[in-house]
Amino acid sequence: MHVDGILSMLIVGLVAGWLAHMIMGGRGGLIGNLVVGLIGSVVGGLLASALGIGFAGIVGSIVISTIGAIVLLALFGAMNRNRTV
Repeated sequence: MHVDGILSMLIVGLVAGWLAHMIMGGRGGLIGNLVVGLIGSVVGGLLASALGIGFAGIVGSIVISTIGAIVLLALFGAMNRNRTV
């Protein structure tokens, strides 16, 4: 993978993580948003592939990544609510 591909992936992950954080609320910083966005990219890509949803371009990547990040944050939220201290 070229440097511009890695840079694009980081930018998409950061934007997706930030958007998911703004939609779902909660705590989050630059690194947290980046990690959530990058993992969300994988989750969103797997979901889109499983559902037969195609996406193209940077906007499509951001949308799918944001959906994946929201799903990821929702799962983490559900796991944390079920914990007893």
